[in-house]
Parts: sequence; structure tokens; C-alpha cells
Amino acid sequence: MTTASRYLHNCLYFTANSLARNIGKMADMAFKGTGLSPSHAFMMVLINEQPGITQKELSEHLALAPSTLTRFADKLVYNGFIEREQKGKIVRIYPTREGAELTPAIENAWKTLHDQYSKVLGTEKGHELTSLIDQANQQLENLGEFSR
Repeated sequence: MTTASRYLHNCLYFTANSLARNIGKMADMAFKGTGLSPSHAFMMVLINEQPGITQKELSEHLALAPSTLTRFADKLVYNGFIEREQKGKIVRIYPTREGAELTPAIENAWKTLHDQYSKVLGTEKGHELTSLIDQANQQLENLGEFSR
């Protein structure tokens, strides 16, 4: 193994980004039939489960910068899946009928994605890897140095 290869394959930054690209491709394929990106779909799940959720709450749940969340919301409004209601500085988001009707397709896409990576990694290893990545991410976020 070359020095460069050793650095790449023993570096959390490189391996995490490589994993994100690979799982991102799988997710894009799984969600293609919904007409939503995986990120937009996750946003719709939260909105459908919590009608009236604030943009700030969505931003925190999805770990997205407020400006990114606003762009995502703009697209969902444009496509007729959500409506925003502003009272003072608080913006609440509600699903439209069309947005609520996306739920079965989104659930099916998540199941398809889960089945695909479980087939490769194994169900138990997939859950273990997800848990380890989530724990590491929470520990890094708790440092506060890298927060949005």
C-alpha cells in the first residue's frame, strides 16, 4: 500500500466523504421515483409529522444552515408541497394535500434505500455503522467549534 493510499484509507475525513458520495448515489436512485431529493424527502417527513413546525426547528433537525433550509423550502413551495405562514419573525411550515400524499412514496424510497445498503453491508452492520457515525457526529457537534 502506498503512503498516499494509507493516508486516504485511514483518514476519517476521506472515508466519511467517500461513504457520503456512495450512499448519496444510492439514495438519489432510491428517491428518483418520488420526484424529491433525499434531503427534500426528509424535510417532508418532518413537516408531515409535525404540521406547523418552524423553519428554525427544521434547520436544527436536519443540521442545515438557515439559508440552505430556506432554499429547500422555496423549492417545496414552488412544487406545491408545502405552505409557509409567517407571524412576526417565526415562520411555520405546513404540508399541502399534495405534500401529505407523498408520504407512502417517501416511506417506500427509504425502505428501498435501507434494503439496498443492508444487502451490501448486512442489516446488523448497517445499523451498527449508522449508530457509530451518529455518535461520532454528535460528539463533534458538542465541541461547538464546528457548528453552523
